[in-house]
Amino acid sequence: MTDQDARRHVSIDRTGEKRYTATNERGATIGIGDGSGTEFTPVELLLAAIAGCTAIDVDVVTTRRAEPVSFRVDTDALKLGGSEGNHLEDIAVTFRIEFPDGDAGDAARAILPDIVKKSHDRLCTVSRTIERGTPVTTVIA
Repeated sequence: MTDQDARRHVSIDRTGEKRYTATNERGATIGIGDGSGTEFTPVELLLAAIAGCTAIDVDVVTTRRAEPVSFRVDTDALKLGGSEGNHLEDIAVTFRIEFPDGDAGDAARAILPDIVKKSHDRLCTVSRTIERGTPVTTVIA
């Protein structure tokens, strides 16, 4: 995979006071705000990205065995400030997945702990990036 193939891009456009729209290269959009409206805040988007990334990893593997009856991933964190600047601590991801009774559901339940661990340890780009502490470069063009 070349750097060009691996590069991802999202644009943010201001749509109003403390309101923005993020657009990906495929044309999908999502509203972003400061929390005073219904839009996601940037922190909520980060938590959603963590949950979404690991959910996809787990869903791809477990649904090969059984379609879930219910599938939910909750992500929580403490937003802190102070001398260290604004940041999150104690980020926790909780899977709430139910599979049907029977052999297929049993197979999905059996693989679940392993794929959750694999997602955390290796596969989920979002949480792996956070845990590695990847630098962010900011420029004015």
